[in-house]
Amino acid sequence: MQRQSGGFPRAWRSASLVASAAAVLTLTTACGSDNANTGSQNVGAAGAAAAGGYATPSTPATAPAGAGAGNGYGQASQSNAKAGGQLAISENAELGQILTDSTGKTLYRFDNDTAEPPKSNCDGDCATAWPPVLADGTTAPAGVDKSLVGSVTRSDGTKQLTIDGWPAYYFAKDTKPGDTNGQGVKGTWYALSPEGKKATGGAGGGAAEPADLPGLSTRKDPELGEIVIDKNGKTVYRFLKDSQWPMATKCTGACLEKWPVVAPVDEKDTKGIDLQGSTPNQGYVVFNRPDGIKQQSIDCVPIYTFAQDKKPGDTNGQGVGGTWYAIRPDGSAVGAPK
Repeated sequence: MQRQSGGFPRAWRSASLVASAAAVLTLTTACGSDNANTGSQNVGAAGAAAAGGYATPSTPATAPAGAGAGNGYGQASQSNAKAGGQLAISENAELGQILTDSTGKTLYRFDNDTAEPPKSNCDGDCATAWPPVLADGTTAPAGVDKSLVGSVTRSDGTKQLTIDGWPAYYFAKDTKPGDTNGQGVKGTWYALSPEGKKATGGAGGGAAEPADLPGLSTRKDPELGEIVIDKNGKTVYRFLKDSQWPMATKCTGACLEKWPVVAPVDEKDTKGIDLQGSTPNQGYVVFNRPDGIKQQSIDCVPIYTFAQDKKPGDTNGQGVGGTWYAIRPDGSAVGAPK
C-alpha cells in the first residue's frame, strides 16, 4: 500500500480531518459556546442554588452559592439570630398582610427551604444576611392559626420558628420597622403572610401567591403584550449587552444584585415557551456562566428577573438604561430599538 509522507494512508488522514471538523462543530452548535448545556435541569436543583439568593452585603453576587452543611461556608453563625417576641400581623401597602416581630421587623421565607418536612437550607453567610427567627421566645399573634406555628431544628441545634412548615428569617438590610427590603431578593426571598405563604400583594389579603405556575410561562401584559414570567409570576428580562452567538454575559458582580439570573428550568416545567429557537433543538439551553452560575436561556439569550419588581405583574425593569427589556416566548426583546 502506498503511503503519504508521515506514514499514514490518505484515507486515514481524510477520516481524521472529518472527525476533527465534527468535533469542532459539536463544540459550537450549542449557542456558539461550549459553555451551553443542552441537558435540562429541574428548578431548585444545584443550578438554582448556584444562582445565589442570599449574598451578604460584603459577599459578591458571583460568590459560590448553596446553603447547608458541606457547602464550604462551614457552621452557621447564629450571632444575629433572635426571638421574635410577640408577633403581629401588619398591613403593607404593596404586599398586603405580612408577619412582623414585636419591634415591627418583617419576617421572610426562603424558596430553597422546604416545608414538608420543614428544613432550613440557609447556613453560614446566608444566615448572616438572613438571621433565623428563634422559636423560643416567640409568640404567635391573634389571627394566626396556632396549628401553623412550629419549629425546626437547625444544623447547630437551635430551634427556628416555622409558619406552616416554612422557616422564618429576618433580613439584615431591614434597619427600621416596616422595611421590606428583602422582598423578592434573588427571586427566592419573600415576606411571610400570616398563613405562611409568600406575601405578594393585595390589600387586606397578602396571602395570595401565584398558584401552580410552571417554572417559565407567559402572560398577557396590558401594555407589553405576551411576555415571559417565572414560577413566581415575576417578569423575565434580557440584557441587550449580552451576546446571543456565541452566548456570553455582560451582567456580573453588582449587576446580579439588581438583575438575578433565572436558574435552570426543565423544559417539561414550561408552558408557551419556544423550546426550539432559531437553531432547532439548540435554543433552550442552560448557560454555564464564567462565574460558575448556571443560567437558563431562551433562544440562546440569557434571562433575568429584576429585583425592583416586588410583585407579580410588575414591569419596572422595562427599558431600564435602554438595555433591559421584557422577553417574548421566542427570546426577542419587547420594545427594544430596532
